[in-house]
Amino acid sequence: MSSEEKVRTSGEVSRPEPTLPTVNPAAEKSEPPKATFHPAVYVATWITLSSSVILFNKHILDYANFRFPIILTTWHLAFATMMTQILARGTNLLDGRKTVKMTGRVYLRAIVPIGIFFSLSLICGNVTYLYLSVAFIQMLKATTPVAVLLATWGMGMAPVNLKVLTNVGIIVVGVIIASFGEIKFVFIGFLFQIGGIIFEATRLVMVQRLLSSAEFKMDPLVSLYYFAPVCAVMNGVTALFLEVPYLTMDHIYNVGLWTLLANAVVAFLLNVSVVFLIGKTSSLVMTLCGVLKDILLVAASMMIWQTPVTPLQFFGYSIALIGLVYYKLGGEKIKEYTGHANRAWAEYGATRPTQRRFVIIGAALLSFFLLVGSMAPSYAPESVASVKGILGGASAGNA
Repeated sequence: MSSEEKVRTSGEVSRPEPTLPTVNPAAEKSEPPKATFHPAVYVATWITLSSSVILFNKHILDYANFRFPIILTTWHLAFATMMTQILARGTNLLDGRKTVKMTGRVYLRAIVPIGIFFSLSLICGNVTYLYLSVAFIQMLKATTPVAVLLATWGMGMAPVNLKVLTNVGIIVVGVIIASFGEIKFVFIGFLFQIGGIIFEATRLVMVQRLLSSAEFKMDPLVSLYYFAPVCAVMNGVTALFLEVPYLTMDHIYNVGLWTLLANAVVAFLLNVSVVFLIGKTSSLVMTLCGVLKDILLVAASMMIWQTPVTPLQFFGYSIALIGLVYYKLGGEKIKEYTGHANRAWAEYGATRPTQRRFVIIGAALLSFFLLVGSMAPSYAPESVASVKGILGGASAGNA
């Protein structure tokens, strides 16, 4: 080899070759953490949507004078049927249905009867808005756990337990006291609400019996996928005989097509939010959020429609809520959670004393204004009427 070739070869070898970036196999396997929201976001979303559906239905059925509750329920279920079919084909939110061993026999023997009770509970629940205030309806709904317990015993799903019955009896006593304090008590509305609670309790126990087998594990959205078509057909047939002959296009235009569409969208989004709430937190959190939601709805009814809530009614509802929380959690859990809350509150006061002081003052002011606002119709009716007129509130109907 000549000296020039040696120099050229050594030059080629000494020239640094381009290096490719190395990939860490461990990094290749690990996926970046998925962005997620704080659980409080899911809680706030569910409470907002759940309250919005109730207040929205009350507005449409009572204040907007669209007195066709079965047709409104049918519209909700038809919209839910359409949306669940779309989501099943375009998203993975309903992938849980693939694990459900659904046959024609199971559908007829399990899904259809549950759908019938679901339909009856929805019909009774919406008819109630024509007669009772939102506040009183929420107070009556506090008895739902009692109805579920009795239905569980009646269907042989659990043995009768007198101690548990005594515990839930506190809820019943509280609701009875609240009922005596209700000013706008309408007996037919009361019967419809109790019927809706009974039908809903029966449905829940039937669903529990169906889901006791692992092969029928369903989240609320998958359940809606199966139940909505049955309920829509049943409600539609019922409405065909009872309400459709009296429905005119003027009734629909009075409410507004966009209003009805928004109402159905909010009702469906509520079912979607339930899936995320339970998935990101737990069913216990949802239960406790339900208690908070009921309290907020009573307050909202008082502020929006000036619904009068008497001291006796307030006292009875407070007893019912205390009984409900005790029934859901039990004495030991309440002590445990109370201890955690006290420690967290003390730690918050030690680290942020000024902010804690503002929280206390704000809570006191909010309670004061809610109390004064609830009594406003009795001591300042002219001012209430004036403010109501400015806000565009309706002057008729049972709030």
